[in-house]
Amino acid sequence: MARGWESKSVEAQIDAAEAPRSAVLDNAPSPETLELIRKKETILLSRTRVVRELKTVQNPRYKVVLTKALADLDAQLSTFAAV
Repeated sequence: MARGWESKSVEAQIDAAEAPRSAVLDNAPSPETLELIRKKETILLSRTRVVRELKTVQNPRYKVVLTKALADLDAQLSTFAAV
């Protein structure tokens, strides 16, 4: 029995909806790239926290620790810029 135009229209709509999904999956970054992005964002968040604490810190010893931490985070970020 032949299908009517309505079922063909529904099939065409389903195909049209699935086409962009497959294109998005083809352009998806690799797991390694996602891991690098996640690490970089984590370092950036840590850096933001350290900078915020540096603005309000009053203990000179803690300020030295935060300054060293900031330098370390900047060094880690520079490795991501090279990649």
